Amino acid sequence: MTIRNRFLIITSIFIYSILILGLTEQTTTAADQENVEVTVYNSNLGLVKDIRDIGLDKGKVALRFMDVASRINPRSVHIKSLSHPDMFSVLEQNYEFDLMNPSKLMDKYVGKEVKLLRYNEFKDTKEIVIATLLSNNNNQPIYKINDEIYLGYGGRVILPEIPENLIARPTLVWFLDNRTNMRHKIQVSYLTYDINWSADYVMVVGKDNKTCDINGWVTINNMSGTTYKDAKLKLVAGEIHRAWEDKRRRTYAKGMVVEAAPPQFKEEEFFEYHIYTLNRRSTLKNNQEKQIQLLESSSVKIKKELIVYGYQGYYTVRYTEKIPKQDVNVFISFINSKDNRMGMPLPEGIIRLYTPDEENTLQFIGEDRIEHTPKDEEVRVKVGKAFDVVCERLQSDYDRISERTYETEWEISIRNHKKEGVTVSLIEPLFGDWEIISSTHSYNKLDAHTIRFDVNVPSNKEIKVNYRVRVSW
Repeated sequence: MTIRNRFLIITSIFIYSILILGLTEQTTTAADQENVEVTVYNSNLGLVKDIRDIGLDKGKVALRFMDVASRINPRSVHIKSLSHPDMFSVLEQNYEFDLMNPSKLMDKYVGKEVKLLRYNEFKDTKEIVIATLLSNNNNQPIYKINDEIYLGYGGRVILPEIPENLIARPTLVWFLDNRTNMRHKIQVSYLTYDINWSADYVMVVGKDNKTCDINGWVTINNMSGTTYKDAKLKLVAGEIHRAWEDKRRRTYAKGMVVEAAPPQFKEEEFFEYHIYTLNRRSTLKNNQEKQIQLLESSSVKIKKELIVYGYQGYYTVRYTEKIPKQDVNVFISFINSKDNRMGMPLPEGIIRLYTPDEENTLQFIGEDRIEHTPKDEEVRVKVGKAFDVVCERLQSDYDRISERTYETEWEISIRNHKKEGVTVSLIEPLFGDWEIISSTHSYNKLDAHTIRFDVNVPSNKEIKVNYRVRVSW
């Protein structure tokens, strides 16, 4: 059965129900709206609560509830009367989404007369032709004009009216039993797709690499198919479980609105998540991307680290040549605490880092994604790779003692070409039962299978770390 045939059946049932049940038809639009609240989840999902003041006829009523999101999940819809719940019952619920377009309008006029407007450029005249539309298969109209059949015909098609069973906007329809003459405050809630939010952070690192300024922004992308005017806005951060995930590709908005202001969100715990409530109302237009400031903090203490990561597979393989140069990774971290001028639970997002150059002009130095971070936890950001610090690794000895026991000796060279001294941390992941036989430098045991060397390397100097390790399993 085609979509068109299904719609015709649904429409016929709707009309039949009105006649049989003796329903009166009423329509409500956004003009009746008293309040709207939008809760946006960072998983392409939104919860809409729409409250309207409606005067319903007493008895059986077919209420057409218009101006809802076109990306609505119809199965999530719930309606109730806040003012007179005992006098209000729902008999049936429908969602009409057969929206008009040129092809559907033409289909509705098959077998009927239409007007065709033709313009003669040479004579500068207009002509209206009366035609019967015989067919519109594949958007290729066939007309009957003066007892002749035309396969297509130049000119604009003029229709006398819009058919009753086509709608301009998605509409919810309820069959209601209203047992009072008093006005109702009706609350309709539903879930909608294609509305999303994300967090972005800007970190300006001071020249001393010891403090930074941080600004946080939330970006709300509304592609749900409707505008939420003067909405109470809430954002939920966390991983909510979904029984079914919408796999459609995310699209981007046509326009962007940036709202700069002091911190504007109230943050609080909510179930196992965190909820951020905007302390004012805001309009979310359809096809709009809006940015609102989440936080602003200055003089946040940070720590800069240069880290080289080893590899567990080093300790059972014989290397006859130098291992390729290893990345010297640059990290910046801070504690998300009130004592450090932060303390708001940070939603997942991308943090972009800048620092001033010699002319005091900000330059971009890297970006990374952070996870949802509670208060008093560390935030660690990978900035990039060091240019002037080089690390090489050489296997200076290899001994296979038994089938499952190996001894290897390593020489790790670190060369610092910077104007100032640096500390480079070597993170060595071991495995099995291991023992450091000898070492030129002290190390810290981070966990059961990881050690860390913190090596001070003066400017324009090379430092070599040598250690011998036995592993068995």
